[in-house]
Amino acid sequence: MRILFVHQNFPGQFPHLAPALAARGHDVLALTAETNQRPAPVRVVRYASPPQAQATGLGRTYSEMAERGWRAARAARVLRDRHGYVPDVILGHSGWGETLFLREIWPDARLLVYAELMYRTRGQDVGFDPEISPGTDEGRVSTVARSAHLVQALVQADAGLSPTRYQADSFPPELRAKLTVIHDGIDTDTVRPDPAATLALPDGRVLRAGDEVLSYVSRSLEPYRGFHVLMRALPEVLAARPHAHAVLIGGEGVSYGARPRDAESWKARLLAELGDRLDLSRVHFLGRVPYPTYLSLLQVARVHCYLTYPFVLSWSLTEAMAAGKLIVASDTEPVRELIRDGHNGRLVGFFDRPALADALIRGLAGDPYAARLGAAARKTIVEGYDLRRICLPQLVGWVESAGHPAAA
Repeated sequence: MRILFVHQNFPGQFPHLAPALAARGHDVLALTAETNQRPAPVRVVRYASPPQAQATGLGRTYSEMAERGWRAARAARVLRDRHGYVPDVILGHSGWGETLFLREIWPDARLLVYAELMYRTRGQDVGFDPEISPGTDEGRVSTVARSAHLVQALVQADAGLSPTRYQADSFPPELRAKLTVIHDGIDTDTVRPDPAATLALPDGRVLRAGDEVLSYVSRSLEPYRGFHVLMRALPEVLAARPHAHAVLIGGEGVSYGARPRDAESWKARLLAELGDRLDLSRVHFLGRVPYPTYLSLLQVARVHCYLTYPFVLSWSLTEAMAAGKLIVASDTEPVRELIRDGHNGRLVGFFDRPALADALIRGLAGDPYAARLGAAARKTIVEGYDLRRICLPQLVGWVESAGHPAAA
């Protein structure tokens, strides 16, 4: 088949799926933004990046996504008219608007979308954390408006794909019926426990597996991933464990929420709030790092902390589980899909700072159940989320069946 991937940041969620389909003899092509310079595992063509959004107010998001969709459709038209390219299957991420008008260019192609999450006004991130973003009528109306392109994309699609049940269930029932749940997959041959792992810090210190190391990973250090909750727990944790080190990976911008009004970043705001209560000689901010550094941290850590609003689940949780770590995580719905308290990790209330501090202290001190919990965490990923043995074959089958779940 001719299979077209569409993603403004390709390979995005498809670094393994696209080349796997090519290896099976399919003609695989990717359509991506001209600004995307990431290495691609298959041939790519590019569409012109849309201009800065001109719309304001409630229509801003749809205007921006529709313009991107039109740019993608114009590139698709060139492929069709100049090169005779007609795909059998299109798989694109619904979140960026790129699939909105592809049906008009290739009406006979089977259109599939990666449906990552549907914005909801209640029971999800909106209003979850009153300190940061209190639920208001204006906020809920804005959320509804920002959902328009997601609804349109899935309505037009023949079928959709979500990585977790929580994320699939964020869509309304009439659209949920179109979705198949298959995780992106974790390479458990690469992400595994390593008792010989080491991590060199910028100050020259070398941390080793077995040391009292607390790890925290987020694309950005922000409230959506509980950065503020962890930071406020750290003074108590470090005071109780005088030889422990906390190592945090993540950028200082925002990926999902808003910047603080009174500081240049959430990191700056929390450091100012905590002042000299936090021993910064034992708190190490690495920023964004290459994958091998990130993996070394997971393998070195004695305890991994993962906190999240009810929102998209992070790969860092599943990879920390694959590394066999003792996980201390927030008792929020997306986490409960993978972790059962006392079985393969420890769960604490997202806002329960004393419980979080206590669980982290016990973990760093040598939780007597840590080995069992870490082994169970890895078993969860190996048996249900392994990339090459489980998820990738399912994903390949789903695409080759053009999104028919019975054949996937």
